[in-house]
Amino acid sequence: MKMSQLFSQTLRETPSEAEVVSHQLLLRAGYVRQVASGVFSYLTLALRTLKKIEIILREEMEAIGGQEILMPVVQPADLWKESGRWLEIDAEMSRFQDRNGRDMVLAMTHEECIADLVRKEIRSYRQLPQLIYHLQIKWRDDPRPRAGLIRVREVHDER
Repeated sequence: MKMSQLFSQTLRETPSEAEVVSHQLLLRAGYVRQVASGVFSYLTLALRTLKKIEIILREEMEAIGGQEILMPVVQPADLWKESGRWLEIDAEMSRFQDRNGRDMVLAMTHEECIADLVRKEIRSYRQLPQLIYHLQIKWRDDPRPRAGLIRVREVHDER
């Protein structure tokens, strides 16, 4: 694809909100655009890069016997209450109720979800060891997102 046909544009000047050099370069090169504090749109070049990284991660994980799964971004609060982290984590966790009044959470991590899944699927030590992973978006409502893509609210994470 020619640069003249690329959806994004390069910038001559560094936007004032970009404090970290990596953030400045990503903005100027047309890889990302900031939507809100800690929330970014990944433009064509960034998305291509992310997809290539995901391919490498999947290949490497599968080479050592990993199995990819996909877990929900929205999780029932019961999992978090059971682990005790429902009360431990304060404003960083985004909580809401579904239309039936059940407490729900936007996933900032998937430990609770994977623990629940494993306890339901693994019935015997003979099923162990297992290597499972996922590539997933997570939401972390940090008090002050900073450092470009390092401390963002919406995280493309692999575990």
